[in-house]
Amino acid sequence: MTAGPAHVVVHPSVLYVGTPAYLISTLNPDGTANLAPASSYWALGQMLVLGIEAGGQTIENLLAREELTVNFPSGEQWRSVVRLASLTGRDPVPEAKAARYRFEPRKFETAGLTPQSSELVSPPRVLECALQFEARMRRATPAVDGGGYYMVEAEVLRVHADPVILKPGTDLIDPTRWNPLVYSFRHFFHRGAELGWTASSPTAPHPPVLD
Repeated sequence: MTAGPAHVVVHPSVLYVGTPAYLISTLNPDGTANLAPASSYWALGQMLVLGIEAGGQTIENLLAREELTVNFPSGEQWRSVVRLASLTGRDPVPEAKAARYRFEPRKFETAGLTPQSSELVSPPRVLECALQFEARMRRATPAVDGGGYYMVEAEVLRVHADPVILKPGTDLIDPTRWNPLVYSFRHFFHRGAELGWTASSPTAPHPPVLD
């Protein structure tokens, strides 16, 4: 067996290797909208698995009312995500969050974003996000290790896409036209240059060429 490069053992504070940043919208008890950034995400079929911080207004809203929207910002919207990162919809601010967060009930306005009416759920979508999911939570599982988060499973009910990210003449999302905001070890990136695709891609011009 080849020894390979001399890797070293490291202890990163987070394991966000490179995941999409997203904005999750829920309804507060008074019917107003809460908007929060997150980045723990994966999908299988029509189901999403989202990592949501415990103690925040988002999980409180979901446990009371299981509707949400998941909105994916493009790279140029990273400043809006950062503006939301230190805000909470909890009043008073939980003691564990007081050092980093402040209460802000007008999150859309503060982030420079626009609420857009949804069709199947009550929480609004984010107009500026080119890709938007309306969803319903099916299960919320608290962290088994006391890690301060919930694993939220949500079923996507409807997908909305800006026509500019679609392959012309189809309803297929064209990844060459879509540049989601990527979060990697607390830094934001554009997706970067296309390198290739899988044989199952519905938008690729031909099967992948492998040398």
